[in-house]
Amino acid sequence: MSDTLMISVSGVRGLVGTDLTPEVVARWAAAFGTWAKSGMGDGGRGKGKSRVVLGRDARTSGPMFAQAATAGLQSVGCHVIDLGLVATPTVQLAVEHHRAAGGIILTASHNPIEWNALKFVGPDGIFLDIAAGTRVRELAAGDSLPRANVTAIGGVNADADAISRHLGAVLALRGVDVRAIRRRRFRVALDTVRGAGGALMPELLERLGCRVSAINLETDGLFPRPPEPVPENLKALGALVRRKKADIGIAVDPDVDRLAIVDEKGRAIGEDYTLAFAIRAVRPSGRQTVVCNLSTSLVVEDAAREYGARVVRAPVGEAHVARTIIALKAVIGGEGNGGVMYPALHVGRDAPVALTLVLALLARERVTVSALVARAPRYTIVKAKVERGARLASVYDGLRRRFSDAQTDTQDGLRLAWPDRWLHVRPSGTEPIIRLIAEAPSGADAERLIEEGRRLCAAS
Repeated sequence: MSDTLMISVSGVRGLVGTDLTPEVVARWAAAFGTWAKSGMGDGGRGKGKSRVVLGRDARTSGPMFAQAATAGLQSVGCHVIDLGLVATPTVQLAVEHHRAAGGIILTASHNPIEWNALKFVGPDGIFLDIAAGTRVRELAAGDSLPRANVTAIGGVNADADAISRHLGAVLALRGVDVRAIRRRRFRVALDTVRGAGGALMPELLERLGCRVSAINLETDGLFPRPPEPVPENLKALGALVRRKKADIGIAVDPDVDRLAIVDEKGRAIGEDYTLAFAIRAVRPSGRQTVVCNLSTSLVVEDAAREYGARVVRAPVGEAHVARTIIALKAVIGGEGNGGVMYPALHVGRDAPVALTLVLALLARERVTVSALVARAPRYTIVKAKVERGARLASVYDGLRRRFSDAQTDTQDGLRLAWPDRWLHVRPSGTEPIIRLIAEAPSGADAERLIEEGRRLCAAS
């Protein structure tokens, strides 16, 4: 196996043909299947422990790797339930539906086209925790895996209904007034970046009574722009909003777990507002909890504060946020990258859920997207990265000394916080870099925090 694969709580990812090959994919799939069959995948209960759900996004390497993963799973005696080309949350829900021992999703999420990855899902529909992920890694790195003999090779079945079940569950969400959304007949501009979103987002919008104008609906994985739905990549969507006089523009990432919003004037408002709007749609009470990660904007805290709900921050990574939501019985949670997690359906980032909640809020409030943004204080987030190699412990010590008046959080790197600003310094789990993220009322204030972090990284 390659020594340069990126292995983290998010899964295993690499460059297609360099770090990630069919042989590597088959090996990791067999390791995951072994973990699932051992009973660890279902708490030792033995129910469905040979069934593993498999799905992929639209990347051009997806069909090849799906065959490799299928072979790896069959080789250790797992029965594969193949969903084909679907969204990441569709796979998570299918794991629960089939009471499978787990699932494998072939997607590199927002990474460029030359990347792909395996993401591992446990029987609860949530990405593996550190202990389970470590065990799968040990199995993949071991000398041998318990391959099935000729009478015990696993089978394969297709599940063609996974997307329709997913959309049906979204439309049946309690507390969401679907009829009110349909009455509004929203004009929606949509960009699915030629990823898996084309397989379900147009249908969801049509079932919500929206009038849809779309770009990049093809599901061929030939991304026409950098696929991450950040503001600088959404200029074409903004132009479509203006041209079609849409009420809102919507963009998803290639595996459809993140959703970004463009307002009615064609301006990308930033991914953090997706979760903030979803919180306002749910209206959590003062006795309820909202969970987000350490790098999520203060607009989320402001939204929760409107209803008296408390906010708890978890380490970066969907699995960390999900398990904190479960532990605290939170009403909603997510990440500032446009990932909304609504446990009324399932504890995973889900762009169809996010879209439905955002439209429900607009239908209820009967205002524009820009008016919703204007209701709360604005902040500016600045992000930077430096090459990994700096001695992070000395960087953290230097930041603590420099900002002795800040509240500190060391769950994931170091987060320094004040009432209206924060700085988060952490090693990336998906790239060989150190991430620096700061937020403040102005870009200049956020840049100053970033520069202090850069200076200490350079000096370490």
